[in-house]
Amino acid sequence: MSSTRTMARTTAVAIRAMLVLTLVLGVGYTLVVTGIGQLLLPWQANGSPLADDKGSALIGQSFTSTGLSTGTADDEALPEYFQSRPSAAGDGYDGTSSGGSNLGPENPDLVASIAERRAAIAEREGVSPEAVPADAVTASASGLDPHISVAYALLQVPRVADERGLPEQQVRELVESRIQGRDLGFLGEERINVAELNLALDEQEG
Repeated sequence: MSSTRTMARTTAVAIRAMLVLTLVLGVGYTLVVTGIGQLLLPWQANGSPLADDKGSALIGQSFTSTGLSTGTADDEALPEYFQSRPSAAGDGYDGTSSGGSNLGPENPDLVASIAERRAAIAEREGVSPEAVPADAVTASASGLDPHISVAYALLQVPRVADERGLPEQQVRELVESRIQGRDLGFLGEERINVAELNLALDEQEG
């Protein structure tokens, strides 16, 4: 009888503790963190949406005729837009399939695809293959990187300016105005968000 009462008491305590912890940590903590995020960092907390809900500043996009950004020669780049780096996430920048190709640097398929991309980009931009930056032909580990290097953006300036009938210097200045510095001043490299740059380009013309 005593053991039964002890078991019942222990069970009741465990249930009460679970309910209290659920309310405090599952509900209360969530509401507090959500409230702080909405109060102090609403743009980031809501997914960093771009203007007119044209995607998120945190997830890359494709600017090709097929709507995909696999980075192969089959994708026709829209010449009036700056192009993103390749993506191995699903059909390209698929947020539900984040990931890289997991191919080693000496994998023959990866080597061949990089050579194919480099040749295609060199022809598109009117430069030698050696002038094509590494990020133009390789996907990021997540496959969702929204940024490209400053070098890759500047490489595309003449083409974009020509397609839009704009002075090359004007487009170059727009690119330079969108450069994001290193995190904390020393981590990573300077970079440019492609979607934000293309939106700024459209707004400038509009």
